[in-house]
Amino acid sequence: MVRTYLLLAWTWTRAAMQYPLSLVLFMVSGMFVMLLDLAGLAIMFHRVDELGGFTVMEFMYLWGTCQVAFALSDIGCGTTDRLSEHIKSGALDTMLVRPVSPMLQLATEEFSPRKLSRLVPAGTALGVAMAHLRLDPLDVLVTVAMVGCGTVIFCAIWVMTSAVQFVLIDGHQVTKGVTWGGNFMAQYPMSIFGRDFVRGVTFVVPLAFVNWQPSLYVLGHPDPLGLPPWCRFLSPVVAVLLVAVATLAWRTGLRHYRSTGS
Repeated sequence: MVRTYLLLAWTWTRAAMQYPLSLVLFMVSGMFVMLLDLAGLAIMFHRVDELGGFTVMEFMYLWGTCQVAFALSDIGCGTTDRLSEHIKSGALDTMLVRPVSPMLQLATEEFSPRKLSRLVPAGTALGVAMAHLRLDPLDVLVTVAMVGCGTVIFCAIWVMTSAVQFVLIDGHQVTKGVTWGGNFMAQYPMSIFGRDFVRGVTFVVPLAFVNWQPSLYVLGHPDPLGLPPWCRFLSPVVAVLLVAVATLAWRTGLRHYRSTGS
């Protein structure tokens, strides 16, 4: 499966590289958008010393871990949220008769190196924050595991929201509210949100385990919900559970799909 994924991704990459100028411009624009986010962060902390009890470097640490995890998940399976377009056009029927998993075809569709550009500012910001915070080796290890688990959690959410489109054919924009909206929310300290909202993104859509809960351990902050300390290390468990739910949702949707008839 990995070999097939890499082969399909490389095929799309070769196609994108036929237009090098366009590819470079897309990559530069992607980095520019991320830099605008950082500029907004700098402007905000020019006026305040802390936000939700977090300093600028702690905020940058949250932003970096979230953005790196989301960028990796977007590279891996971000195009799966276009499922409804394929259902309406009948293209999914074509995918189903090919000797390759339709999920792999969706995940690699129009794969482009331009998505890698998001990793440059995000990874740089995370590295600067980690150096400034002077993390010990254990905290660095937790950070690496956090980014890995966060990537898996985001990938599972991509797949789950795409599976919803088997039922909500016009639900593309709705599902983006969960994926891209979840990314926007996870880059902020959850201490700035209401307790009920934080409970929702902890126990319903567990985005808190992308980077918030592990970051509380690394940065030494208390949990606003008062959850026990061992919850800081539940990200791997949550990632595994979400993958299982996403797999079940995708297979159920595919099993009940009845074609467009086109």
